[in-house]
Amino acid sequence: MASLKMIDIAVNFTDGMFKGLYHGKNCHVPDIATVLNRAWSAGVDRIIVTGGSLEESREALAIAETDGRLFCTVGVHPTRCNEFEESGDPEKHYQALYSLAKEGMQKGKVVAIGECGLDYDRLQFCPVDIQKKYFEKQFELAYATKLPMFLHMRAAAEDFCEIVERNKTRFTGGVAHSFTGSALDRDKLLSFDKMYLGVNGCSLKTAENLDVMKGIPVERMMIETDSPYCDIKNTHAGIKFVKSTWPSKKKEKYDQESLVKGRNEPCLVRQVLEVVAGYKGLGDINQVSSTLYHNTCRVFFPQDLDSAADALLSGHHEIE
Repeated sequence: MASLKMIDIAVNFTDGMFKGLYHGKNCHVPDIATVLNRAWSAGVDRIIVTGGSLEESREALAIAETDGRLFCTVGVHPTRCNEFEESGDPEKHYQALYSLAKEGMQKGKVVAIGECGLDYDRLQFCPVDIQKKYFEKQFELAYATKLPMFLHMRAAAEDFCEIVERNKTRFTGGVAHSFTGSALDRDKLLSFDKMYLGVNGCSLKTAENLDVMKGIPVERMMIETDSPYCDIKNTHAGIKFVKSTWPSKKKEKYDQESLVKGRNEPCLVRQVLEVVAGYKGLGDINQVSSTLYHNTCRVFFPQDLDSAADALLSGHHEIE
């Protein structure tokens, strides 16, 4: 099963569900180690743990330090941007993010600034003006660290693209993750030459979603689970292309040999790959997987591509 190599670019390991907490109720022991073992066995090669606030980014870095195959992001999610103002000193809050990002980079763990962007579906958490202000501010972080960006865009394509356009020289590349927009949104994002689109179960829900996904060139795509959310459900349009399955049990009947029903986890990124390849009619899933892997390395792990290229070059020299 593990002949494919995959990178899951979005896992929310800081979420309580991985500590066994569901709606404030403790249902099972913390099980990140078990979840990781399943992912590695399924062919997942690396995982990027998402940071969505200063505190969460600290936790994401601590989790990333527990395994050589884990990496993380540092940033503030659009729905949490109030934390800049609520800190009492937005500039000091920004500096704390910058210090954390630098510390994580020195440890070889922080690979992107984010999750940041705009979310107009959930304005009850943070108003538009605050979201826009601190989305823009986080381009300064990307510029100062030379890191790519891990981006969030929901129901906000116009403002999002306008801000990206204004700042496009300030970041090295990025991914608009968990993409669920329209064909028009897709094409707007793809018009930025450094932008990739991240696809997960939420991107493959409806027939329309699948058609939009089909129009994303594989060379501009990455795959993710966004665990513990965004799993591919039996009611989703993409389900008929899923080939890999795992046993699952309700959280109340927790068993570490099984997935928790309704909780997404990184091993299931393989299902995302299967739907992408299946719906696009691409027979060679290994080739698709290899292209997606390469895209992800190009943005988040460029040193790997460099060393692979160096190895190739030194090989050629020996032949000469």
